[in-house]
Amino acid sequence: MTDQFEASVREWVRDNLPQVLVGARIDMYGVVSGDQAQQDAFALWRQRLAEQGWGAPTWPREYGGAGLTDAEAKIVSRVIASAGSMNPIPYLAGMGVTMVGPTLLEYGTPEQKARHLPGMASGEVRWCLGLSEPNAGSDLASLTTSAERDAQGWVVNGQKTWTSGADKSQWCGVLVRTDRSAAKRNGISFLMLPMDQPGVETRPIALIAGESPFCETFFTRARAREDDLLGDLNDGWSVVKRLLQHERQSQTSAPATATAVEPLEAIARRYLGVNTDGTLTDTDLRGRLADHLMDTAAHELTIARIMTDARGGNVEVSATASILKNSATDAAQGRSELLLEIMGNRGVGWEPGEYSEEEARTVREWLGGKAMSIYGGSYEVQKNIISKNILGLPETTQKG
Repeated sequence: MTDQFEASVREWVRDNLPQVLVGARIDMYGVVSGDQAQQDAFALWRQRLAEQGWGAPTWPREYGGAGLTDAEAKIVSRVIASAGSMNPIPYLAGMGVTMVGPTLLEYGTPEQKARHLPGMASGEVRWCLGLSEPNAGSDLASLTTSAERDAQGWVVNGQKTWTSGADKSQWCGVLVRTDRSAAKRNGISFLMLPMDQPGVETRPIALIAGESPFCETFFTRARAREDDLLGDLNDGWSVVKRLLQHERQSQTSAPATATAVEPLEAIARRYLGVNTDGTLTDTDLRGRLADHLMDTAAHELTIARIMTDARGGNVEVSATASILKNSATDAAQGRSELLLEIMGNRGVGWEPGEYSEEEARTVREWLGGKAMSIYGGSYEVQKNIISKNILGLPETTQKG
């Protein structure tokens, strides 16, 4: 049955993928940066994927998905990648497909699901998240952005930071304080708020790597409807904990790229040369490269084992996502460090010209990858979760 499904996916991709997109790259927002022919083909490819339900393939059909199992969804991704392309919809939806959508499926009302999920699954509506604040980062429960009820719904005031894609999003899932008298984790709610309104201002934040999705976001009497509350009033902490588990789950593997990624060992041979027996000339690097490849393989095998264990039932997003989030960070950052070392002075070029496009991109990706151990809950926060929820060690952090 699996072979038959994969064959059908390959046939569909062969018939529907515009050839002009093979090998094309997309930016962090899921947009192809090619000529007009590629732009038109890209719009058609997104539409075809959405009609097939493959933007969010495991979601129910009535909400824009395809009702596939996780194993089938993985086959779809693998086949598209093997054809030299990628599925841009999860990128176009911002935080929609990977984070807000799965949380909405669990906590949302039927009306909320029908209103929001199809736009995410098609990639036509981008979502961001208003969580961290200038004085509420890792201690997120210290947030002060507030929401108060009036006759028309909710009035939101406050400031968020590191809101990825806020300047390009139509909706924001924002964590707000709705009861100042309660203990700090007990007086928080989760609202879904439209971004296109006078009470919302975004300011992009420049990063050292050059390109940046991050923004500061200011709410000044911004409006949300009464029924834009996700989950129960003052129980937003439960909602956001679940949402962050989905975020960590989505970060457990490197994002798919439209072009094939050359193996690190092949790049090392190309830049450093080999001995007569075919081994790398740098013996120390050879050992560290082998260690990295084993760590990466262990990470990928752990993901495969968890998916195998989950077959036949619903996938439970749990604290194991914290393990995978940290191991994915180690694998990605380790690769960037080794790649920079392998390329030597060719790996520190900033602009194409004297350097190849690959070489100029290397140092930017190395710098950008430093954020992996911070976003989605820092490396240290994940260790706290692992120690408490998996190893059963006593609570040592401050309780709210």
